[in-house]
Amino acid sequence: MQIQLDSEQQQQEFGAQLGSLLPAVAKGGVVIYLQGDLGAGKTTLVRGMLRGLGWQKAVKSPTYTIMEPYELDVISLYHFDLYRLADPEELDYLGLRDMVGHGVLVFEWPERGVSGLPPADLLIEIAHRQQGRELNLTSCSASGRSLLQKVSG
Repeated sequence: MQIQLDSEQQQQEFGAQLGSLLPAVAKGGVVIYLQGDLGAGKTTLVRGMLRGLGWQKAVKSPTYTIMEPYELDVISLYHFDLYRLADPEELDYLGLRDMVGHGVLVFEWPERGVSGLPPADLLIEIAHRQQGRELNLTSCSASGRSLLQKVSG
């Protein structure tokens, strides 16, 4: 599925739509990979997802902390930024194994931790365009297909 978004606002709105759908498909956990160049808007998309889940507080980029947890009434979302990850084994120190299957795990720069990550349910590739961003969404599981059907439906 391909989506053209013309502004940061539209990117957050799409993230909010996606976020609002997550509780319905995240019973056994959902894993989302976000790929794109620096400044493509990966954290902007996560900020939108959190707004769609009802999060009203600040959304920090986990660039230096690697992971930021968000405990919501409806679901937990764990936002990872693996850009500065030196070794995929570092994910074990963050307790990743305990998080798998519980809530939503969103990984920016998944290619930097690929050997230590659970498989993606949904892959979102974000590309710069002359105006805005282009998102390519690929389902990688039944949960991912369900999300895409709900987003496009």
